[in-house]
Amino acid sequence: MEDYNKIIESLSVRFIKANNIRVLKPVTIANFYDVENTVVILNKGSIRFGRDGESVKEGEVLFVPGGKNVSLTYGSGTPVTLTNDEFINNKELYIQSYDQNRGTLDDSFSFINFEAKVFDSVNFFASLDLPPFVISGNELVTSLVKAVMDENSCDRPGKGRVVKINTDHLVVEIIRHILSNGLFVEQLATNSTYFKDPRLIDIFGYIKHHLGGDLSNKTLASVANVSEDYVGQYFKMLTGINPQDYIEYQRMEKAVNLLRTTKKSIRDIGKEVGYKDTAYFCRRFKMMFGIPAGKMRRRESLMNV
Repeated sequence: MEDYNKIIESLSVRFIKANNIRVLKPVTIANFYDVENTVVILNKGSIRFGRDGESVKEGEVLFVPGGKNVSLTYGSGTPVTLTNDEFINNKELYIQSYDQNRGTLDDSFSFINFEAKVFDSVNFFASLDLPPFVISGNELVTSLVKAVMDENSCDRPGKGRVVKINTDHLVVEIIRHILSNGLFVEQLATNSTYFKDPRLIDIFGYIKHHLGGDLSNKTLASVANVSEDYVGQYFKMLTGINPQDYIEYQRMEKAVNLLRTTKKSIRDIGKEVGYKDTAYFCRRFKMMFGIPAGKMRRRESLMNV
């Protein structure tokens, strides 16, 4: 248990956004993907997810870890199936935001996006390689989701502070839910081991601060003080992925953040995150997220309407 406490204490949690969504027409997003974690609570209607179309019941919470590609269906009835790209181009036909003070609408849900990083470097839930899952019968998680939604929609003093506190608490309760229900405990146990390895922590930190530079295995080996031939094996043994795949994910995550928060050109963003060839950067971006970089810029998230 002490290992889990260390992981939780090392987490940096950042609230991104929240919104209430009304479903106008049922739609399936075949390859939903976001770099941030997404918590969805079904108010009324229907939500299904995954290859088998598992249903979320009204009042239940669906957790979609950041970096996880998943099929999501919103709304009752026969849906239209769209790719991420197609959905973004036409989302106003299928969903719209609404004021929760007007009550709960038929076929509606609320969502929260947040970031949770270990040592401010590693996306915690993405590192576990968790599938999306439903949190059922957990009144505390449900109340925290609603508390974040309520506070985010108000203009009272201290709003940002309260949202942050409740989001922090929500993340802890999601981890507690995983542990108490025996979900993905093996992955958590593995993480508790490698997050204590100082050489790996040094590599994570170096990658974070040098995304635009040389991140070859030779460079990483010098950071960790291991041989170039061994560093890839060492990294994969502890994390389950090879270092270059991890680096690409971190580069693309930073690119998404820059696209959403700055007016820098796609060419400049690509260079800033380590891609000298803009065309190659754009190809890799679309391969990872299912949409072109330019369209990512035109939205804050798939469900922002």
